[in-house]
Amino acid sequence: MPERILDPLVPRASRYQHRLLYALILLLVVLIGGTLGYWVIEGWGALDSLYMTVITMATIGYGETHPLSDAGRLFTIGLIIISIGTAGYAVSTLAAFVLEGEFYRLLQERRMDQRIAKLSDHVILCGGGRTGRYIADEFFRTGTPFVLVEQNAEILQNTLQIGDIPYLHADATQDEALRMAGIERARGLVAALGEDKDNLFVVLSARALNARLRIIARVSDDANAGKLRIAGADEVVSPNAIGGLRMASIMLRPTVVTFLDEMLRVPGQTLRVDEVHIDKIPRFTGKSLGETDIGRKTGMLVMAIKSSQSGYQFNPGANTILKPGDILIVVGTREQIARLHETESG
Repeated sequence: MPERILDPLVPRASRYQHRLLYALILLLVVLIGGTLGYWVIEGWGALDSLYMTVITMATIGYGETHPLSDAGRLFTIGLIIISIGTAGYAVSTLAAFVLEGEFYRLLQERRMDQRIAKLSDHVILCGGGRTGRYIADEFFRTGTPFVLVEQNAEILQNTLQIGDIPYLHADATQDEALRMAGIERARGLVAALGEDKDNLFVVLSARALNARLRIIARVSDDANAGKLRIAGADEVVSPNAIGGLRMASIMLRPTVVTFLDEMLRVPGQTLRVDEVHIDKIPRFTGKSLGETDIGRKTGMLVMAIKSSQSGYQFNPGANTILKPGDILIVVGTREQIARLHETESG
């Protein structure tokens, strides 16, 4: 079963749970053994034997139920010594479990389970390393619901510094980890693990668990891109290729790149190039772009329209008719896009 642990050193919460269970079993064994001992040695009934065992283990100091034989006294001495040792082990384990924060971590994990269970139409991010951290930061800043799945505790802890992120400390190549992340309810998955073979395995598992999932996969070796697509990835991205293109753009078009970077850092808001599906706003279907008055009502800028028939139309005019299946490419904030959807009821 995948574990979720913040401590980068040892999965201690699980260890303490096993120790507490072990201590409880030991106490039960001592209780049963003491009852059987008095029953055999002294010939007492079951209730008297159990009662004597309990008051001996608890070291309450009540008088003997019946006079004890020498063998019975020696047995009682042994029972007291064993009981004190067992009780001390149980108490020390419980104290360590609470004082070292493991109890709090356990409660935190339970709350995280409940939080992830409530997610729907979210994205699963597999890997929080060099590439995954930037993806997690973008998802967090844009308010995109997602779950981070990362096996390396140190990487996980560093990525969680971004903010309050739902996470699983687990191996993303395991089907059970993907199920715990809610893959049946998810709308997308990003495979951003460090090794191509691991991303390939994640893509295969994810596609088998959710056929409608949109899957984006990271690739280090471009020769493996075809394999990832065959496995079920909708898009394959090479960080090396994108990094190279950006470096070339900075050299050739420094002003444009600086403008885009500044646009992403507008104080007080998250400005992004986003897409709006006309099918999700039936009220706009059949109307011209001017009639929708998107710019005035929301403050967004419509840069292009993607049509299933004619492809992309850049800088569309006010007379452009919006058809079913069209996708608007806009520049705006998350709040502005939300206002656009609110016009459906306006």
